[in-house]
Amino acid sequence: MHADNRRGILAMSLGMALFIANDALVKQVSADLPGPQLIFIRGLMATTLIAIMAQAMGHLKNWRLMANRRLWIRGAVDAAASLTYLTALFHLPLGNATAINLASPLFITVFAIYFFKERVSLQRVALILVGFAGVLMVVQPASDGFNVYAWICVLATLFHATRDTLTRAIGLHIPSLLITLTTALSVAMASGLVTLTQTWVPVAPTHFFMLLGASLFLSMAYYLLIVAMRSGEMSLVAPFRYSGLMFALLIGYLAWGEIPNMLAWLGILLLVMSGLMILRAERSKMPK
Repeated sequence: MHADNRRGILAMSLGMALFIANDALVKQVSADLPGPQLIFIRGLMATTLIAIMAQAMGHLKNWRLMANRRLWIRGAVDAAASLTYLTALFHLPLGNATAINLASPLFITVFAIYFFKERVSLQRVALILVGFAGVLMVVQPASDGFNVYAWICVLATLFHATRDTLTRAIGLHIPSLLITLTTALSVAMASGLVTLTQTWVPVAPTHFFMLLGASLFLSMAYYLLIVAMRSGEMSLVAPFRYSGLMFALLIGYLAWGEIPNMLAWLGILLLVMSGLMILRAERSKMPK
């Protein structure tokens, strides 16, 4: 397998694990704090952590690169994605919300073909569809868990796919950390504007530290996602978002006692099989 593809797959898989850890902490805090307020607090924390990291690595001296319009367009799309996805997450089981969000590789594959002229084999498209079939078996749209918030989550999925596609359009001369910083700033500003219309709720120390942990996970996940979408083929790397479902189901069980039914387990099996077969197909293309 090409080194760029390997790096993209590893970054995507680890990034998804961190995103799910962030989601779990935020979902826990949402029982006591309004959504926009906690997103704003988390956004400020994430912005601070990323800025410190960017300064330590010497990237802030090139802060003028952040004036690039594409960074802020991407940031605005990510802010919309964050607000819609977390709104859905607060009202859905963690596994359901994660599974719905994993439809994004389908959108990304379409975008990769249309905008970047990637040549995607029918085999890879078929395997992505198999993985998405697994997602649907986990979500089970006909069940009570699929409601208006599930459709909000679908909208967030489209935003996420658009964000990831826009990442590819940003020049490689702009460090990934600066893209990460503009993303965190955009989310913080957007959620901050929403909080102006709501009553501020006091933040308990426990919630503060949970949001601090969430912001740390989120900051690292943002960075890894950008690395993933700038490495290798989009249509190959994107399906490894499916690995996030494994983490979501595990955390959902440990934190809230959520146990998948038999149909959901079959869907998980399809997800795993599709990911392994995509890897196998990629290896078979490499010269002996």
